Amino acid sequence: MIKASAVDKGMFLLTKGEPHVVTDREFVKPGKGGAFVRLKLKNVKTGLVQRSVVKSHELVEEVSVEGEKAQYLYADDASYHFMNTENFEQFAIQREAFEEKKHFMKEGETYEIVMWDSTPLDIKIPLKDTFEVTVAEEGSRGDTVSGATKMVTVETELQVKVPIFIKQGDKILVNTNSGDYVERVNT
Repeated sequence: MIKASAVDKGMFLLTKGEPHVVTDREFVKPGKGGAFVRLKLKNVKTGLVQRSVVKSHELVEEVSVEGEKAQYLYADDASYHFMNTENFEQFAIQREAFEEKKHFMKEGETYEIVMWDSTPLDIKIPLKDTFEVTVAEEGSRGDTVSGATKMVTVETELQVKVPIFIKQGDKILVNTNSGDYVERVNT
């Protein structure tokens, strides 16, 4: 149990017997009355998001989680398949629970899987990652307006809006939270 004032974004809390991840946190100290914390919690199992207001001195139950390094092998219609890098055991994670991460995971890469009671709660992916552009149309010849952009597709089938000078085969850095282009990577 920890005080609500110590809760931070990315922590896992047990609410009504279900694990939730804190996706947003705001500490409020009004001029009159006691301080409180506004939390936005996402149920790890169902994906439902709820908002909660807790007085800063109240206790909340933190979920004790373990990190496990695993190599992403492949995906099928129902699951993502991983292999534990320490004991080489293979396991599957239901695809629907982590659908928003599918375009940011590359086969053969190692990721940290956050586990609670042998249930995967999260797949930790880097904040920024490099992807190779697989499909890119040529920019129009007269399209030299400052800030002109086009859509490209990267190796994981993610579509990204990039400057017109990016071409097929280039490597680009992408923000995995927003899916936005950051910069071209010179190799």
